[in-house]
Order: sequence, then C-alpha cells, then structure tokens
Amino acid sequence: MNWITIPLHKVARLESGFGFPREFQGDENQEFPFFRVSDMNIHGNEIFMVNHTNTVSATVLEELGARVFPHGTVIFPKIGAAIATEKKRILVRPATYDNNVMGAVPKECVNPKFLYYWFSQLKLTEYANPGHVPSIRKSVMEEIPFPVITSLEQSRIVEVLDEADRLRKLRRETDAKAARILPSLYLKMFGDPATNPKQLRKKPLGELIKVKSGNFLPAKDMAAEGTFPVYGGNGVSGYHDSFMFEERKVVLGRVGAYCGAVHYSLPNSWITDNALYVYEKLEFLDDYYLVAALEQTNLNQYAGRAGQPLISGSRIYPVEILVPPENLQIEFSQSVSKLLVIDEIRVSASARLDQLWELLINRAFSGQLTAKWREDHMKELLAEMEQQARALNLPSSIEGRV
Repeated sequence: MNWITIPLHKVARLESGFGFPREFQGDENQEFPFFRVSDMNIHGNEIFMVNHTNTVSATVLEELGARVFPHGTVIFPKIGAAIATEKKRILVRPATYDNNVMGAVPKECVNPKFLYYWFSQLKLTEYANPGHVPSIRKSVMEEIPFPVITSLEQSRIVEVLDEADRLRKLRRETDAKAARILPSLYLKMFGDPATNPKQLRKKPLGELIKVKSGNFLPAKDMAAEGTFPVYGGNGVSGYHDSFMFEERKVVLGRVGAYCGAVHYSLPNSWITDNALYVYEKLEFLDDYYLVAALEQTNLNQYAGRAGQPLISGSRIYPVEILVPPENLQIEFSQSVSKLLVIDEIRVSASARLDQLWELLINRAFSGQLTAKWREDHMKELLAEMEQQARALNLPSSIEGRV
C-alpha cells in the first residue's frame, strides 16, 4: 500500500494562540473558553477539551486581538518543557487558546478525530527547535507529510481506534480505583491519623526510625535494562551492575519534584543520593505498614524550600505516625501482599494494552490496519479518491495507490 502524502498545511490550517494577560483571566461565565496548556491536564480533558478555567467575551477577544477557532481543532503545546509531554487535544466548541499553544484547524477533507489520532502518533519533540527553551515553528509543522486518505477510510480508522481507546480509558479508570485501595485499607484498619479514633499509640519518627541518604551514582553508570534496580526519588530510575543492599529498604524521595514520595525497594538494589532510606528501626515496624503510614503524612510539606524542595532526617523526625500493635501491622502487611500480586497482574495487562495500542496506531498510519477493509470497499474508495484528488489538485490517476 502506498498512500499519497501532501504537506500538512494542505489539509489543516496551523494557527498559534494569543497573549492572555492576567487581568483577563479567572472569569468562567463568558461565551468562549480561553485555554492554556495547563487546562490539558484537567480531569475529563484527556482527549476533548470539555472543561476550562477561563472564558472571555467577544468584546475581550477583540480587545486582545484574538479570535476563536472551530470545534475539531487539534491543539498541542508549542513552547517549553510541555512539548515533551506530547499532549494533543480536540476543541469541542468554538474557543481560543494562549500563545503557548498551537492548533491545527482541519479542512473539510479531514475528519477531526482522524487528525487527532494522526497527531497522537506524531512525536512533537522531533520537530521542536533545540535550546534552553524548546519551541515549535509553524513553518516546520506545515511541511510534515500527511496521508491522503478518503473520508470513508478515515472513518473506518477512527472507528477502530475509538474502540481501542475505549479499552484504554477503562484501564485508566481501573488504575485510578486500584490506587485508592491501599489508602482505604489503611483508614479502615487504623482510622484517620489526624483524629486517631481507635486511640492507637502515636510516636515521632525520630523515636521509630533512622534514615540516611543513598549513594551517588553517575547517570552514565546506569542502564535502561539490567540486573539490579537503582532507586531514586520516584522508584526505579535505571539499572546497575552491582547493588548496595541485599534486603528490601523503605525509600523516601529526598529532593526536587519527588521530594517526600515513599516506596520500598526490591531486594538487591541500589539507592541513589536523590533518596533517603530507612537504615535502622528502633522498634517493630512492618515495611508495608511504614510506607502506608508515611504516605498518610504527606512528607513533602515538611521539606525545606530554598532553591528546591529538600527533606532530611532532622526535618521529618518530629513527624508523628500511628504505631499499631504488631499483630495488626502483620495483618495489614498480609493484605497488602495479596493486593500487590493482583496489582502486578493488572500492571502487566496494562503494559500489554499499551503495546497493542502502539501497534494499532502504527498500523493505522502505515495502511495495514484497514488493508482488508480497503479491498472490500475498493470501488467506493476509488470514486471518492478521484473526487478528493481534484479538490486537492493532485494527479487524477490514482489507481494502484490506495
């Protein structure tokens, strides 16, 4: 299969957004949503830009020299670190967006959802100008090759990918529910630490544990795969050819964005100086229980803020946690162990679903996904392709290219 390709600007108009001064922000009751990059992170905006935090009137639009874009416009970040998040979204109503965003307004020959899925497999970072502040130029985006596919086939591809994405959405919902199970189990067994309704012992961490910083490990000495996991502030950050500890350790993010994050390492692992680890317990504390109790405290709130967040033993030792009887900790640990087995199966299934999604979307835009369907609908496709070729000023002889 050999699809014709043409520059993206032939099928979609690339438009940058507009400046949005602070004095015009915060009004949620006007006619037109005014989206910022951060709005792409709002729950419910995973594909369609349904929710918003700012709106403007037609009068304000005119004052700002801005205009609205139609529903179906595909938007994405165009400046800064947000480009690397690879977020793409679709406008569902006439709206505008700020100057950190770029949009692709589809022409009549393009199904907006098809354009969105095409953008989904596009790596924005590959088209960004390198530098201290990366950015994407409109002129660069306009020349990206875009496949010329009939509306019928676009709709078929969208139909298949929509169903696959529905399964991914269900998986995300399951993941969110799974993340709530352990905190709920903790509260059910021990109650809210703030009110301590079960009148359990409370002690400061300094009377229960001692922590140390991990050992520095240069990035060049870590590999993406290997035998012994290396733990940083937010779990495994790579692999090394040796390990620091044979036994499992409770690990706390020490610095930066993951300051205060809590997890436990696998046996035979390395812990970097981006993390603290518990090297001594002064009385019985089950690892699974300790991690759950520390997560309840939100350790990040005790971090120093000079430059970037930073925690140390001296900062967290005064923090009090509940200390249930040993038998209750063991009961909690046994429940957690069972949940982790189930969770491992769920994570493995999620990974397979992600792999299938990548395979599907790659096949969709290589022509393989709809190859058999195309054979069954060749007559209609040829007629539509001829009409499309005339509309786009393409060569009219297109047999053998669909």
